[in-house]
Amino acid sequence: MMGFLLLWLISAALQAQDHKINTASARKQYDELQRSIAKGWNTWDTRSVLRHVLLPYGLGVDIHLATSDGKRVDQFFIGDREKGSAQMRPGAHSYDGYYTDITALWNGLKLRVESAAEGLNNVVIITPQAENARGGKVVVSVKNLWQRANTISTKNNTFTMQTLADTTLKLTGKVLGDFIENKNGEMIFSADQPVVITCGKALTAKQARQWVDAHYHYFVLSNKNKYGKSYEEYNAMQNVLGWDNIYDPTINKVITPVSRIWNVGWSNNPSLGGFVLFCWDTYFASLMLSTDNKALAYANAVEITRGITEQGFVPNFYTESNYKSRDRSQPPVGTFTAWNIYQKYKEKWFLELLYDDFLKWNRWWDQNRQTDGLLCWGSTPFEPVTYRWWEFDGVNETFGGALESGLDNSQMYEGVPFDKQRHQQKLNDVGLNSLYIMDCNLLARIADELGQRKDAEELRQRANAYTARLHRLWDNKTSFYYNYRTDTKAFSPRTSPTNFYPLLAGLPTNKQAEDMLQKHLLNPDEFWGEWVIPATPRNDPAFKENTYWRGRIWAPLNFLVYMGLRNYNTPVISDVRRQLAEKSKSLLLKSWTADRYVFENYNATTGQGDDVRNSDKFYHWGALLGFIGLIEQGYYN
Repeated sequence: MMGFLLLWLISAALQAQDHKINTASARKQYDELQRSIAKGWNTWDTRSVLRHVLLPYGLGVDIHLATSDGKRVDQFFIGDREKGSAQMRPGAHSYDGYYTDITALWNGLKLRVESAAEGLNNVVIITPQAENARGGKVVVSVKNLWQRANTISTKNNTFTMQTLADTTLKLTGKVLGDFIENKNGEMIFSADQPVVITCGKALTAKQARQWVDAHYHYFVLSNKNKYGKSYEEYNAMQNVLGWDNIYDPTINKVITPVSRIWNVGWSNNPSLGGFVLFCWDTYFASLMLSTDNKALAYANAVEITRGITEQGFVPNFYTESNYKSRDRSQPPVGTFTAWNIYQKYKEKWFLELLYDDFLKWNRWWDQNRQTDGLLCWGSTPFEPVTYRWWEFDGVNETFGGALESGLDNSQMYEGVPFDKQRHQQKLNDVGLNSLYIMDCNLLARIADELGQRKDAEELRQRANAYTARLHRLWDNKTSFYYNYRTDTKAFSPRTSPTNFYPLLAGLPTNKQAEDMLQKHLLNPDEFWGEWVIPATPRNDPAFKENTYWRGRIWAPLNFLVYMGLRNYNTPVISDVRRQLAEKSKSLLLKSWTADRYVFENYNATTGQGDDVRNSDKFYHWGALLGFIGLIEQGYYN
């Protein structure tokens, strides 16, 4: 009997112990995943969407355009506003480069560029779309990128590529068209006739057309069949993610930054391309990618999390050369993203790889951004590392805290004092605290999945404590949650869609939720209208400014409010959720169907995205407006 009791006690003790997370194994699986996607032909180089690159070797086929008077363009960006730049209208782009399609308009030339790739074989067809300006030229430049160990040679309209990484690999190619000359190794053709580039696979022009058409039909038509009436929502989302998907040689990883234009602008080394990953932007990209591409979803969630600072928080931005925002984080949506992806793919190694960093980040908020039991946005001084601009601007100031919120110039933070000793705005923020409660609860569920019982208990206790305190920010008179000024001990009357975020944490009762929606979200004097949801209420003086977060519509705000509504199932709330999904879809498709643009933000009065310069034309989180509809229609499960 004593022996049985002893065995039972040992068994109970072992069960009570936390399981050991195998991060080493998870890292190996992730490294293999990256190797599996960093291969083949694709538009990998962020410096031009017309540069086709073979990974892992860095062999490139680059397309330039030239005029008869010597003008030339060698970089192509979707949404480029620089004087003299080419205007690009994006067509389809599979994630892996299987099929791509884009049209360039520049100096009287209008050319459609399609490609189709499988393995080492790549075909590019450049087709005039109009009567082009006389003397226009297509320049095909075969090159070695990123100082990789390759040799390249050209003769007339043929080329050879050989890599030292694999001495048995020798690719030959040919360019068909109205050949003009080979000048300094570049092959130059008239832009008046189609130009066909074949690499690896020897094809006639007719065979090349058949090859590309077959890839188009397989990729585009299969997606049309799959998504039916929701195809354009999916198409806009997948398209912007496909074109923004790149390989960065400084970290040797495949990533999907917000926009190629932002990458080059933030780069320390433009000769290599460059990248910048923003925190909540990248997590949202990861979530959208998980609709149909597990590998890219994992890659982006992991890479932005790996940018975690020495202080233990995922930074506002992270780029090469160890340049990141060491003073501030951004909205904590990493756990939300990882949990939803895990629900879809059920691979624990993905959670194991991220868990320790997520736990550090969660604890960091509580230890560094709390005043009177609730969180405030902030900015903490640090010793400069790179001495670049953002290591100084707004640090330990109200503006730095606004940058941490992600709502850079929001009217909510106008005039809010800053506590330089605590490094926080003097404002308990409803949105931040709601996201944090959600983060605690979801991270506790992840801890459960990974057998981390002590952590799970710690996280739930923290969630309960913040929940109890956040209830204090509910105002019965107006049926709304308000930010709270810790200096004046009063509610702040200036609001935004973030004041609806308690829905994400499940705080309001059904009655409270319905009341806040009826009195505020559906109120045309505040947030409702033909185009929704404005980042600033329509009756706030800042709404008319129509600049960035002051007055304009931002897809992530729509998305987070929508996800909050999904926590409730009353007929009233379900109807509001459906209306929000439909209005978000209409906003996205307004510009997508007209110009194939997915904007960073939109005019809340007209629904336009291109009426201001500080709205990037091809910024992937704008596609959250379509992702909402895909979720609503049951395409994300």
